[in-house]
Amino acid sequence: MPAKAKAGHMPEPRIPGTGGSDEVALPCGETVDVSEFTMGTREFDCECGESHAVVMDVHPPSRFLPESLVEVLRETTDADDAFGEFGTPHLVGMVMEEYPDRIETIDRSEDGSVGFGLVWVASLDARRFHEVVVELVVEMMDHAVSHAEDEAAIEEFERQMLEFDVGEFVDEYRESRDFESEFDDPA
Repeated sequence: MPAKAKAGHMPEPRIPGTGGSDEVALPCGETVDVSEFTMGTREFDCECGESHAVVMDVHPPSRFLPESLVEVLRETTDADDAFGEFGTPHLVGMVMEEYPDRIETIDRSEDGSVGFGLVWVASLDARRFHEVVVELVVEMMDHAVSHAEDEAAIEEFERQMLEFDVGEFVDEYRESRDFESEFDDPA
């Protein structure tokens, strides 16, 4: 029985004439045809029995973080690379630094038939991946604030972080974004 993609639920059928099998390796060692991944895919139920987070370069960073925070990150983070501004590839890059052997990168930038350039598949499920993104952004913000000269700002940030529950935030955010539908809206 073939593996199934979630949230976008079923993969789109391949367009006739776009070619046959295009197998890619997943972090668990299984292989799957790249056509299993559509722009709405956020998690993939694999033959290995696990669910893998799926993130694409076309997914907005607001998939993980409120748009207001994304704007702050764009304004304060130097993204001197091919992507131009801070975005989803940078968030995935942070996770890849933390878990280098648990994420597979698939580059389809030369394949106009798939609808994305890069896709990352993690051995983590989509919810845990989301938590890791939030944890790493909080660590990055904590590091940045620790270099501030405003002692009151540092203390206020630390106070807020003591009250911040990553798991609760992720649950609420995912519910407000309605990840069961491929038509979620920015928060």
